[in-house]
Order: sequence, then C-alpha cells, then structure tokens
Amino acid sequence: MTKRLFDTHTHINSDDYTGEQRSALIARIEASDVAYAVDIAFDLPSARQAVRDAQENPWCYAAVGIHPHDAETLTDEALEALRKLAWESKKPGGENAVVAIGEIGLDFYRDLSPRDVQREAFRRQIRLAKELGLPVTIHDRDSAGETVEILKDEGLLHPGAAQRVLLHCFSGSAEQALEYIGLGALISIAGPVTYKNNKKTVRVAEQVPIEHLVIETDAPYLTPEPFRGRPNESPYVEYVARKIAELKGVPYEEVARATCENAKRFFGIST
Repeated sequence: MTKRLFDTHTHINSDDYTGEQRSALIARIEASDVAYAVDIAFDLPSARQAVRDAQENPWCYAAVGIHPHDAETLTDEALEALRKLAWESKKPGGENAVVAIGEIGLDFYRDLSPRDVQREAFRRQIRLAKELGLPVTIHDRDSAGETVEILKDEGLLHPGAAQRVLLHCFSGSAEQALEYIGLGALISIAGPVTYKNNKKTVRVAEQVPIEHLVIETDAPYLTPEPFRGRPNESPYVEYVARKIAELKGVPYEEVARATCENAKRFFGIST
C-alpha cells in the first residue's frame, strides 16, 4: 500500500499514554494510510518524548516547544534545553529529528499562564526558531488577533513571506484565513471540519486553495466524525482529508497527495 497522508499535528507523546498504549498506537499508525506524522511537544518532557518517538519511527518527526498553558516553565535553562534538542537530535540515518518549534502561541481562553508571560515565552521561542532556521507550529485561542500581530512584529508574517508559520487547528473565518495565507501562513484543518454545526471551518476548507492547506488530528483530541466521543489518533486524519475532498468536489487522493506534499515542503522533509 502506498501511504498518502501526513498528520501535521499529533501527540503520540501524550502523558496520558502508558508505554504499552503508545506502542499499540504506533502499530495502528503503521498499519494505516499515514505516511508521516509530526509529534508535537507542549512542555519539556513531552519534547524529549517526541524526539524519542521520532528517532524510533522512520515516519515520525518532532516539534519541540512550550505551550502557552505552560509558558511559566520557559526558563533560560528550558529554552537552552529546547535549543539543544532541536539542534542535536538526529534520526538513525542522520536526518534531523526535529522539524519545527511548537506548539507555541497564545491562549487567552484558559489563561493558565499570565498573559504577559505567554507573550514573552512566545517571542522567545519564535526567535529560537529563527535562530535555528525552523518553522513554527502555532496555537492561537481567543487572543483577539494578538498572535498574528506578534508573528508580524517578529518578521515571520508579511506580504511575500516564505511559509514558516503553520496555524494549527485553524478556527478563524475564511476571510481571516485568506488574509493570513497572503502573509505566508499555512492553514491546518482538523477534525472539527467534520462536525455538523461547524460552518466556519467548512467555509475555510472550501475557500482556501489546496496549496495552502495541511491536515491534522491533534490526537488524542478533536476526534472527527464518525468516531467523535472516543480518543483521536493519527489514522483518523483520513476523515479530515475525505471531508475536504467532499467540500472541494475533488478526489480524496488529490487532497491526500497535495496536503502531504505541502507538509513535506513546510517541514523540510525530503524522504
């Protein structure tokens, strides 16, 4: 079977998994249509686990970073640890294990870290990504546009910019998405596009050209229909691709191929 799908945002590193559960999940991914997945960190321990997952599985890559919920943990020592993980971690063949800094950004919905601390942690990690020549995977929730303003201020978003910013699980309007892709952002669509009442994400999937889209699960969260109510996992990214194909009126295979190629180009994966 030729594998076709790229899950750009999953949490194989989730601390909800036992070692046995993680091994079983990996086996299910390997038996699926998923060709690549990026294991996204949310704190320093999960960054280390993501790197281990990437080193042990040829289809897996890592993103390392501190989620805005945990922004208070981004000490100088933690930032240096992230730098070392990103710079030094290799897969067995010598390929870089870490392909992005993430997930980073702002979350003013839960406010689990003070907003000024979130802003500073976000900027420091953007600067780390620029230093290392890595793209960023962005978490943005209820920040009233401030996330994008910081990305502009730090030079990652501007007219004509190269794609270095992935807006994970995009929940904004189609108009916002079109504005952001004009500034160099890549839009990631997740399971909510399959939800019956989620008209906003449906319009994003319909209106954003396929060359600016990637797909994700955010597993174990945001499970798509028809599996909503159970933990999500990377093989279910197929249902996101199938829904986008339905909305755009194109074959599933076209969406799978295009979003996979977009993701490989964004993360710098050549294999």
